[in-house]
Amino acid sequence: MRGTGLKYILLFLVQAALWNYFNFSQYLTIVFLPAMLLCLPLDRGPVRLMLTAFATGLALDFIVTGQLGMTSLALVPVALLRRQLVAAVFGPELLVRGEELSLRRQGWQKIVPAILLVTALFLLPFIWVDNAGILPFWPCALRFVLSLLVSSAVSCLVAYVMLEETGERWK
Repeated sequence: MRGTGLKYILLFLVQAALWNYFNFSQYLTIVFLPAMLLCLPLDRGPVRLMLTAFATGLALDFIVTGQLGMTSLALVPVALLRRQLVAAVFGPELLVRGEELSLRRQGWQKIVPAILLVTALFLLPFIWVDNAGILPFWPCALRFVLSLLVSSAVSCLVAYVMLEETGERWK
């Protein structure tokens, strides 16, 4: 995948601008960082990916003047469980053959459930820590469902950008 690092940095800046300047509602958190982690090359090991997730979350919290470490707390488990999630959704042969995720080969019918799973995996600890026991269950559940639906739709656009075809077939 060419330019993955540049795409990652540019989308990170878009996420920071979105959280800084477009706070739509207290019941809506639009996040596409988990989809960005999902779309990174699969040859990156879990430790390297967790360090990337931690640095990304910490930098985002610092830029948007959030609680330092809150985004990292929710993003690191996504990085830790990415290989297992890819094996569960796309099949273990994708990892065995050393292929990368591709919209053309895997299709939206597999990419969308993977995006839903990583977004839910991010939102559960993020909303739990952000509310810190102040709000009752139902407002938190509403925030989770609304955020999951909207964030997954936006994450599909991010996946389209991150998984742009390079013209390369199987390895």
